[in-house]
Amino acid sequence: MSGKKYDVVALGELLIDFTENGISDQGNTIFEANPGGAPCNVLAMLNKLGRKTAFMGKVGVDIFGNKLKAVLDQVGIDTSALLMDPDVRTTLAFVQTFADGDRDFSFYRNPGADMMLTETELNEEMLAQCRIFHFGTLSMTHEEVRKATKKAIAIAKENGALISFDPNLRPPLWTSLDLAKEQVDYGLRQCDILKISDNEIQWFTGKEDYDEGIRILRETYQIPLILLSLGKEGSRAYYKDLRVEQAPYLQKNTIETTGAGDTFGGSCLHFVLEHGLDHLDGEKLSVMLSFANGAAALITTRKGALKVMPEPEEVKKMIETT
Repeated sequence: MSGKKYDVVALGELLIDFTENGISDQGNTIFEANPGGAPCNVLAMLNKLGRKTAFMGKVGVDIFGNKLKAVLDQVGIDTSALLMDPDVRTTLAFVQTFADGDRDFSFYRNPGADMMLTETELNEEMLAQCRIFHFGTLSMTHEEVRKATKKAIAIAKENGALISFDPNLRPPLWTSLDLAKEQVDYGLRQCDILKISDNEIQWFTGKEDYDEGIRILRETYQIPLILLSLGKEGSRAYYKDLRVEQAPYLQKNTIETTGAGDTFGGSCLHFVLEHGLDHLDGEKLSVMLSFANGAAALITTRKGALKVMPEPEEVKKMIETT
């Protein structure tokens, strides 16, 4: 796979995250327009680590769509497969941040341009030229983009790519959580690398104990590498008979957690690109999680994620001094 043009190609949502940024003189909440969308956040971290990436998706021909394309170009993500729809507006998400740094989302996506990608619009040559194909479930909430996602997975697989999946559950975007579970099940059946959060594993398996939930996933789906993000509790990796846990690098100046899981996931994909998926061991997994936790910790100290991913030197320095 080393002869491939792209290290990682991702498909999914590209949107604006309007995040709270203070109060106006009149007492109104001020929102800052941050470029976002989980798949591109992952790619942005990979670009910081020197990887060649490309994004497949759709935005509107509007103020926000133009800004998003410009940002991807700025951070070095290939936009040749980013389509711009003149008829549907770019998806927007308003993010409410709580005192503990957690957040809630309100989406403006009925429809949003990211939902409108179709099978016939896929860049099949790009999919054939990637080492890893990454996707989530926001591109599986509606029928046409779901078909496009499944076709993209199939093409990437046929051409030898590893498949990376992050469920990234956003309940408000689904007509029902039963449909969400059905599509998560599909993703779990396709992937070689799974990044899943603590609340998602509990929701999907119905098990409060994370290890019990992971055991169910491993028995059902035989996923080679499972990465479990635990927020303030750090992270774990499950690989063959190994279970490796890594403590977090909690920051005193954390302001929000948007993009932390994507930063973590992108860092782990970089490690897989470097070391492969066949001969990992406990020491390697510990190193991987340590760096990924550090990168995720740094992004929680910044507004947004896509434009402000940490440099690898920043992460290493923070780890060494914590």
